[in-house]
Amino acid sequence: MHSWDFQSPGLIAFGEGKAACVGPLVKNRISGKILLVTGPVLLRTGAVEPVLQSLREADVSFALHAETSGEPTSRHVEDALALFRRENCTALVACGGGGPMDLAKAVSLLHANGGSPADYARKGASPKAGPPVFALPTTAGSGSEVSGNTVIIDAATQEKLLIGSPALVPVAAILDPLLTRSMPPSLTAATGMDALTHAIESYVSRKATDMTMPLSLRAAARMVRFLPRAWKRPDDAEARRECLLASLEAGLAFANSSVALVHGMARPLGAKFGVPHGLSNAMLLETVTAFSLSGNPQRYARLAQAMGAATTGLDDAAAAGLLPPLLRDLAATLGIPRLRERVSEDELAAQCGIMVQEALASGSPANNPREATPGDIARLYKEAL
Repeated sequence: MHSWDFQSPGLIAFGEGKAACVGPLVKNRISGKILLVTGPVLLRTGAVEPVLQSLREADVSFALHAETSGEPTSRHVEDALALFRRENCTALVACGGGGPMDLAKAVSLLHANGGSPADYARKGASPKAGPPVFALPTTAGSGSEVSGNTVIIDAATQEKLLIGSPALVPVAAILDPLLTRSMPPSLTAATGMDALTHAIESYVSRKATDMTMPLSLRAAARMVRFLPRAWKRPDDAEARRECLLASLEAGLAFANSSVALVHGMARPLGAKFGVPHGLSNAMLLETVTAFSLSGNPQRYARLAQAMGAATTGLDDAAAAGLLPPLLRDLAATLGIPRLRERVSEDELAAQCGIMVQEALASGSPANNPREATPGDIARLYKEAL
């Protein structure tokens, strides 16, 4: 905890209207054409227009990839990489949620190193840095704009591949709260709960450091205060700004301390049943947190206090015990569905064995404050229903 490294983009720009700086920034740093990676809904609704306008005004030549909705697969990576090479691009601008940013990072990785995403999901892979990625999130959020991680679904096996390397950290993260205002309430809730999960898990992670823990704690307190407001009033400028800042803080924290059991269990839910990543985390967060409390009651107590669930007069075990009910009530307030509304008991039983294996293989459960056996994980899936 007292000896650590901290990685982040070379530039983090935050504030309303900051999307306008992407064109001049790219123009000053990059020669040649760039690939703009976004999503079809963002393109259709005009949410990405500030980025397009900035690139045009700066006279930046770009090709456009807006074919991927949801979480990217290895086939999406192949298609985007082919376009990147066909257009002789030299850098990437990613504007969207975690999907477009993860896709852009994977394209950069494979352009420089070859192979397939599965080659880099293995331990010991040390890829070299590829073409630079400039990231602009439209959700609050995945934190992908500041992390060296990308998650790609293997199209052949439907396994979610977690790839992590300092080579994947974007060169610049541009966070403009105005880009998040187009999110509908359901997406605001799911992505906000994703960021809250980042904050909680990075705080209790076995890899947490003196640098990451204050970021995690601030992010958790900020998100629990402002997420219900952003969900209820999408045009609330302060709530949008504070949620995006919380997402940034949580992103910087988990990028350097990792996540834990919730994320390890959430990825197979997305791969096997198509449950969006943020929603998967939200559905599991209360159950897994309740299981994990005994692993580090002191840190969970500090979280409960920061998030307003407990006062400082309680002992750690009592304070920590108030956190799961707060998470349950928050999920209910935000309209987060129960897992059983997306996955039946029979469907879960049929896939549970392989899901447990994939959860453990991701490495994230190893960071959990309480060790989880395969039997524990199988039971937690069932309890979350």
